[in-house]
Amino acid sequence: MPIYDISYASLIFCFFLLAIPMFISLKIQLELEKSTLEAVLRMSIQLFFAGLFLNFIFNLNNGLLNLAWVGMMIFFASYTAIKSADLNVKKLFVPIILAIAFSNLAVLLYVNKFVINLENLLDARYLIPIAGMLLGNTLRGNVVGIGDFYNNIKRNENRYLYSLSLGAGMYEAALPYLRKSLKAAVKPTLANIASIGIVSLPGMMTGQILGGASPLVAIKYQITIMIAIYVSTILSATLSILTSFRTAFDEYGLVNKDLYGKDT
Repeated sequence: MPIYDISYASLIFCFFLLAIPMFISLKIQLELEKSTLEAVLRMSIQLFFAGLFLNFIFNLNNGLLNLAWVGMMIFFASYTAIKSADLNVKKLFVPIILAIAFSNLAVLLYVNKFVINLENLLDARYLIPIAGMLLGNTLRGNVVGIGDFYNNIKRNENRYLYSLSLGAGMYEAALPYLRKSLKAAVKPTLANIASIGIVSLPGMMTGQILGGASPLVAIKYQITIMIAIYVSTILSATLSILTSFRTAFDEYGLVNKDLYGKDT
């Protein structure tokens, strides 16, 4: 089956589609014209340079370099998760990056070894794309989970302190908020899993089919990826919150006040 490339000239026709949201924005005065153009331009430039670099990495296929690239992805995912949750980066960065790195690398290497059965677990063509899919979803889960947990503690501070005053330990007092936050973190992923195949055909499956793979092969990969995403998301969100306890709470179980607000 031939793979149809998209020429740079043809790609211009894709950009013509932006006339529709631009027209709607102008007509209804949404004032989204500038932000739309900036976002699309930024995306295009970032993807272009990422494509050039990934092409170099794929051709070289050096295990250490591949891991370094994934490590950089984990670094920025951790930083973005904390900043997006409006929490202090200096306080939480170390426990969050350790939680995200462990959960994503463990699931990623497990999939490469026992599901895909790769001889080279650090093969760039599998390691980097799968890591990107896991981290993209893990990032969303961590932003929701971490932000929801500490904001719930802050909003319900009197109730939390009352539990401590009754003799509850820090973990015991925080457990109801942990449960609520983890449910919020994984709900979008579970909803996405439940709708695949009926409501939507996800990007990885569609990309493989367009690339000439059998639909049945694409389905098996998609099932693998969605399970991996769900596991890495809940594991990462859980570990991110639990490992942050030491820096987020003092010895009396009280939340450090400098935890909140963007790091300066």
